[in-house]
Amino acid sequence: MKRLCFILACIALLSTVYAQTKIDFWYAFSDANRSGWIQERMDEFNAQLSAAGKPYMIVGERKGSYPETQQAAVLAARQGNPPHLVQLYEVGSQIAVDSGIFMPVIELGDFDTSDYIAPVLNYYTIGGKVNSIPFNSSSPIVYANKSLMDAAGVAAVPTTYNELLAACEAATAAGVLTADVKCFGVSLNGWFVEQWVAEQGATLVNNDNGRSGRATEVLLTSDAVRNVFNWFKTLNDKGYYTYTGKLEDWDGSDAIFTNGKVLFHITSTADLVNITRAVGTSFELATGVLPIVDGTERNGVVIGGASIWLVRDHPVEELAVARDFALYMTNAENMVSWHKATGYYPVRNSSVDLLRAEGWFTEFPNASTAFDQLLGTTPSTATGGALMGTFQATRTIVEEALQKVLAGASVDDALAEAKKLADAALAEYNANF
Repeated sequence: MKRLCFILACIALLSTVYAQTKIDFWYAFSDANRSGWIQERMDEFNAQLSAAGKPYMIVGERKGSYPETQQAAVLAARQGNPPHLVQLYEVGSQIAVDSGIFMPVIELGDFDTSDYIAPVLNYYTIGGKVNSIPFNSSSPIVYANKSLMDAAGVAAVPTTYNELLAACEAATAAGVLTADVKCFGVSLNGWFVEQWVAEQGATLVNNDNGRSGRATEVLLTSDAVRNVFNWFKTLNDKGYYTYTGKLEDWDGSDAIFTNGKVLFHITSTADLVNITRAVGTSFELATGVLPIVDGTERNGVVIGGASIWLVRDHPVEELAVARDFALYMTNAENMVSWHKATGYYPVRNSSVDLLRAEGWFTEFPNASTAFDQLLGTTPSTATGGALMGTFQATRTIVEEALQKVLAGASVDDALAEAKKLADAALAEYNANF
């Protein structure tokens, strides 16, 4: 009888488990640090669902890179088996809207957006609607080898193009720069060009950066873009610039810096924790805001990273649970934890308040740079970020144009060719809508 009761109890338990409805969450992180953090939040939320007697379970799955995750979601929706939640990178926003498979989160019901940092929410507000829930947000900052700065007699991290050039000249005069140690390094990535265009208050595409109407032209021959390319050309011609020779080689460029081979490095604030750990005690690390074009007003940065989107064609009850999980994962306390674990912005003003109250920025002053830069950003069509369906392809076009300039091509010729290619790709994409 005891054995029978035990078996019946097991059957009842299994029935309860299998009666749970899966809420699928697809994300792009592959490293143990970030994906592990997500799994911990899912475990916590599932425990809450279980305690409340709700028959749902959040199930996460890594689907590849950002573009691969987006492609997988669209394909799954067409095949009739879509996930409920998808982590989409910021430049996939126009494709997300055009695909028709995603539901603007605000359509599921109002939720309090007052706590979100304005430039973050600004990016994901499309057509007057909050389309997705901000999650991992970032922007570029300067990482500086303070030990080399001291040796060169450079007192502060440069904040303008000319200040950085002057620091490079000082480092040269002091004998700090060698065949192996360069002055400036950054991954050859279109994202940084986009940031410097926004810092000048300029847009990357027409129609108010694609916000007042569908973008039909990529403004790659603007003065703003030309300023960025000319600066790179000057740095390269003087022998100050270094990179791995590959496009978008984030890890390789970071390694140049953490190995002490470059004085100033620019990359995402999302890498702050990893870079700090990699540097260790080998040299003193300092951070600074993104240097801007001299003579221009600092407008601020464009949010990078990703947000969480809801996928249509699921029961409203399931989508409500999915939304509630995304809001739980990104609540004030969890965003503090996320920031400390990674370096990403915590997206909420209350999270920044919590960090300040506990003395986090005093304990870890390099983390304050990104927040000061973000909170000083003026919301506008420029800093709101561009919307276009060919963003990823355009980034590659920009990167290849910059690579040609580094190889000796003229800035004007490279940008004219890049604009022609980018406009053609955009026109081909827009013809579908």
